[in-house]
Amino acid sequence: MRFLLALASALALAVPAAAGPPNAGVLVPGRSLGGVRLGASEEHVERLWGRAYGVCSGCATKTWYFNYFAFQPRGVGVELRQGRVVAAFTIYQPPGWRTTRGLLLGDSVARVTSVYGALVRRECGTYAVLVLPGRGVTTAFYVLEDQVWAFALLRPGLPLCR
Repeated sequence: MRFLLALASALALAVPAAAGPPNAGVLVPGRSLGGVRLGASEEHVERLWGRAYGVCSGCATKTWYFNYFAFQPRGVGVELRQGRVVAAFTIYQPPGWRTTRGLLLGDSVARVTSVYGALVRRECGTYAVLVLPGRGVTTAFYVLEDQVWAFALLRPGLPLCR
């Protein structure tokens, strides 16, 4: 009986640790963010990042936010249409996130250019977006005060300014 209780306790503790947004995720431009690809199902996102997410009440489309700490806006999110991911993004410059080429959140705009070359810049009021187009995927580097503030993957045609 004690063995079963110990096993049940261990499993209960292991499940939350197994799923959740990556603490130090990777953006693979044109491909994935923290392991999530565009087109992934809701179930796949839940398997990778867990079910501890908030649902945006004021968004035009279903949007899930995975925050590292309750009521603090740092983490990752996905936008869903017809049960599939159409956008994946970091929120509020979570530490430790990088691209496969070593660009880190917090790096300067000059570093983006040195790593990815000259990119199209789109002004969005108080921030800007540097755009790396790809086949069926737009990779976006959000810039605030000359620092990379967020990464995103979006379906082409979705608004870059959010």
